[in-house]
Amino acid sequence: MTGKLYLIPTPISQETIAWVMPAAVQHCIAELSYFIVEHPKTARQFLKQINPKYPLQELKMQILNEHTPSKDLLALLDPVLAGHDMGLLSEAGCPAVADPGAGLVRLAHKNNITVVPLVGPSSILLALMASGLNGQHFAFNGYLPIESEARAGKLMELEKLSVSRDQTQIFIEAPYRNQKLLEQLVKVCSDNTDLCIASHLTFSSEMVATKSVKEWKRSLPDINKIPTIFLLHG
Repeated sequence: MTGKLYLIPTPISQETIAWVMPAAVQHCIAELSYFIVEHPKTARQFLKQINPKYPLQELKMQILNEHTPSKDLLALLDPVLAGHDMGLLSEAGCPAVADPGAGLVRLAHKNNITVVPLVGPSSILLALMASGLNGQHFAFNGYLPIESEARAGKLMELEKLSVSRDQTQIFIEAPYRNQKLLEQLVKVCSDNTDLCIASHLTFSSEMVATKSVKEWKRSLPDINKIPTIFLLHG
């Protein structure tokens, strides 16, 4: 009999874990001894907060990141196929959503492994909830092109899609490039387009604000190096 693969969201801030993860979920995670993680050190820091049943040094961790070859994925599931329950941890937020893990989860399904998504923080959904923009029709676009001209073209494309489909467009950027993206957003998008900036979600310094591009032009926030979700609706 195979074990189960639990998908474990991890906190996206350093605030108290009780704020973002129900006690029952913490108990479920605490019972596991096998994990697939991006970085063992930060995974252990997270697991320490939930008082695992087993000593931290006895927890068995395998690494899955953007450099893991596809051919190595199935071997990561060996403990599950041998009957052990296993947890897939994101570095921050939800596994397999703008994060490594989707290929592994797909393999689990192909091998008839039960996949159990656990409740926890998702900055993408939190931002959408708080934006006031269309939550019935939306698209997550991940990271935009890094090169300025290509990024400008992508922003204009997303704005047109938003108008034609009445669809909220959601995207992210590496925190150290957030300010440049914001500055370009207000240059290339229409004054009437709504833009939500959701920064430091679940931190005590959380900021979520939705304004027209014209309004943002008057005063841009400093979001340099601050984790941020951008939501746009034309």
